[in-house]
Amino acid sequence: MKYLVIKCGGSVLENLPKSFYEDVITLHQKGEWTPIIVHGGGPLINKLLKSLEVETTFVNGLRVTNNEVLDIVEMVLSGTVNKQVVRNIIEAGGSSFGMSGVDGGLLKAIPTADESLGFVGDVVEVNTSIIESIVNQGHIPIISPVGIGADGQRYNINGDVAASAVAKALGANLCFISDIPGILVEKNGEKTKLDMVTKTTVEELIENQTIYGGMIPKVKAAIDGLVHKIPMVGIIDGFEKNSLIDYVNGKNIGTKIVLEEEIA
Repeated sequence: MKYLVIKCGGSVLENLPKSFYEDVITLHQKGEWTPIIVHGGGPLINKLLKSLEVETTFVNGLRVTNNEVLDIVEMVLSGTVNKQVVRNIIEAGGSSFGMSGVDGGLLKAIPTADESLGFVGDVVEVNTSIIESIVNQGHIPIISPVGIGADGQRYNINGDVAASAVAKALGANLCFISDIPGILVEKNGEKTKLDMVTKTTVEELIENQTIYGGMIPKVKAAIDGLVHKIPMVGIIDGFEKNSLIDYVNGKNIGTKIVLEEEIA
């Protein structure tokens, strides 16, 4: 069984076409790949925070999270967004099971090294038996990135970090779904997609701010996953029909992220 962890950001989720979910279901039904979706929900969190007049700030693409913000993050991610994705799979003809990283201690977390971020966490262990149980019952797991500490403290986990952690634990391939065809750079005044980037190139693109904001934790999570032996990491356009199927079939789609030693 080959696992494919699919990360869908909140800004992408709002507009993903039915064809994307149909592609996920096709992969699931064919049996060669076992898809797992890890999702975000940033825009909806921002909307609710604004309506409740709760201030929020970001550091390097990560949301500073106090208890008040954490309550809203969990409500949106584990409630509204998670069940929306479950419904979308069902409406497209599949079977899915939604849960958060808190359920069953799925995502065991500790505070991130940057204390200024508050209750933002890093995943230290993934309870893979829960995922395997859901898969064995014929469902597509849908995971909300809220983690839990040994003392019961909840943590806001960046969705890209959570997806990478799940992929590492399962030895899965990892695919980030975007609304652009991959990592873009400017050449001769035009945006050009990079078919492949190395760790060094990614670091250079962060340094010169070609990669910025929410893309930073995405590519850092990708590199961390590769270092920990995730077989393959890519960023693809989820709005392009069959892009997910083309990706797993090895076609030249999106941006493949690799370590230096993997290319000659």
